[in-house]
Formats: sequence, structure tokens, C-alpha cells
Amino acid sequence: MDDEQRDSSPESAEPGAQQGARPPRKRINAPRKSQEIFDATLDLLREKGYEGLTVEGVADRAGVNKTTLYRWWPSKGALLGAALVNGTQLGFPLPDTGSLQGDLEALLGSVVTLLTVPPSSDIAIAALGAATHSPELASHARTFFAGRLAQEQLVFTRAVARGELAPDTDPAHLMDLLAGAAWLRIVFRQLPLEADFVTRTVRTVLHGAAARQTP
Repeated sequence: MDDEQRDSSPESAEPGAQQGARPPRKRINAPRKSQEIFDATLDLLREKGYEGLTVEGVADRAGVNKTTLYRWWPSKGALLGAALVNGTQLGFPLPDTGSLQGDLEALLGSVVTLLTVPPSSDIAIAALGAATHSPELASHARTFFAGRLAQEQLVFTRAVARGELAPDTDPAHLMDLLAGAAWLRIVFRQLPLEADFVTRTVRTVLHGAAARQTP
């Protein structure tokens, strides 16, 4: 079997349907050693940034021919986009704590870990910077976040069934509020997180910050 054959290994399946799996990925045609290619791409992004990332460098690190990479991904933006969607470094499990508050705390805690613990923090921040300069990569980033939200949908479906959320709740809006708070505090403002940041943020998003009225 050579690099141009369709990958029949687990990484081209759709594991996201299993509880605790990483964000779901589209079933793709990919060369053999696709996971090594995606991991090498994200590692080089972390080490060298988007400007220093090259298809040739990925080929050398993954031990494949660069012509194989160009056959599947015509640019480094396309290759990085595929790595973001199908790589392993940015994944985290889907929680099932039995409550919406607990599930959202687990999800936000995973986002905080992703943004503060290497190597995922370096990869995520480098990818964000690259996406602001590359419309092609930005399109792939949207696919990445859409796939992640598709996995997280189960958290909200369960919450509606338990009567914790209104049926017309927009899950994307809630996750934008939660993850956005982490991105803004950690990446843009570069401030330390208080010990209760996750719990307080989830509570504020779900219940608001207004003073409770006493009867």
C-alpha cells in the first residue's frame, strides 16, 4: 500500500458519535499515515508559526513525499485546515455529569486547559493568528468549530430533556459566551484566571449577574 491509497485506518472513521470521543470529524479520503501528517502539521505550526510552516517541512517530519501532500492538499492552508479538523492535539472529551451546569463547567474547563497548557495552547493561538490573515484557513477553522459544536449539541439536548433549558435555546450562542470569556481573558487580555473562573462564568451565562430580588 502506498501513500496515495485511501486510508482505511481509524483516523478516517467518525469516532465523534461515541461519548467521550474527540470532536467528530468528517469521513475523508486521505493518504496512508494521515494522522502522522496532521500531527506533524500542528507540531510545526506550534514550533515555527504559520509563516514558518511549509508543506515540505511537514513531508519531511511525517516521512512522506511532498508530492503526496500536494496531491491531497494543494496549499499549506488546506493542509493546516485538514489538520485542525482531523488532528488529535485539540480534542477533548464530551462530558456527561448529569447536569447542565456540570457539563458546561467541564466544557469550559477543557477550553481553559486547551488555551493554557502546551502544546495545545501554542497550536490554538498560532492557528487563531493565522486564520486572521488567511481566508482559506478561516474557512477551515469554521469547519473545525462547526464539528466541535455538533458534538457538544448532545449536552444541550440532554439539558432540554431534563427541563434545564428552553427548547429554543441557541447552543452556539451559549458556547460563544463561555469560550469567548476564556479566549478574551487568556489570549487577548493575558490575565490570570481566578480559581472560580469556570464556575462563576457558567453561572453568570446561565443565570445572569443581576441582583436577586428578595420577596
